[in-house]
Amino acid sequence: MKSEHQKDLPWLCDKCKKELEYRKVKVRYLGGHFEVELMKCPQCNMVFIEEDLALGKMLEVEKGLEDK
Repeated sequence: MKSEHQKDLPWLCDKCKKELEYRKVKVRYLGGHFEVELMKCPQCNMVFIEEDLALGKMLEVEKGLEDK
C-alpha cells in the first residue's frame, strides 16, 4: 500500500509531461471486456498500470480467465 505522501505526488506522462488523471478505461483480455479506473494521460491517452495492480489483482484475474 502506498503511503499518504506517495499518494499526493503526481504521476507525469513521460511523453507529454502532463499529470495523469484517474479515468475509466476499457480493458480487453481473452474475450472479456472490463471497465476499470486507471491513471491515464489526458493528452496522449497512455494508461499507467501500477506494479502492485499488474502483479496482484490483474494477475489473479488473468489466471482465472485462462482457466476457463
